[in-house]
Amino acid sequence: MSEIENYSENIHEQSNEHAHHILSEGKERWVLYVALTTAVIAVLAAITGLLAGDHSDEAMLAQIKSSDQWAYYQAKGIKSEVLAASNNLLIAMGKPPAAKDTAKVSANKREQAKISEEARALQKESDGHVAKHKILARGVTLFQVAIAIGAISIITKRKALWVGSMGFAAIGVFFLLQATLL
Repeated sequence: MSEIENYSENIHEQSNEHAHHILSEGKERWVLYVALTTAVIAVLAAITGLLAGDHSDEAMLAQIKSSDQWAYYQAKGIKSEVLAASNNLLIAMGKPPAAKDTAKVSANKREQAKISEEARALQKESDGHVAKHKILARGVTLFQVAIAIGAISIITKRKALWVGSMGFAAIGVFFLLQATLL
């Protein structure tokens, strides 16, 4: 992600230098607006990138917690199976199973149901963060494209490209809002 940001910053800096050069010659005032909107788009790209990274981190943490819960679930299951096998052995030998072991097997099964619920909830949380991350990543990409097209509009002196870059930025804002309001 930082390579993209550095590339974007370089394009933005170069377009600003080019814009200052054009403005110093007293030509084409619209170039100032391109530089200003490109700066605003760069800020939006930075904010969106920060949010995307945050959701990526949160997704990973929730996934780790979910995996931990599933491991705990498995451990409870293994303990229950060991106790059940011991009880079955006692029964096969004609001895009564330990009452506390039978109760522990039942308790473990109840705990497994709760653990399973927690693991599923954490997985759902992780999936939600991944979905938001993907939407925000699309927004960052569109902001980067908008910055690049804005720079190209200055270099080629074509207002239509600037309008196109604003269109890409608008779609980037849409993705930013979509992820924020989800």
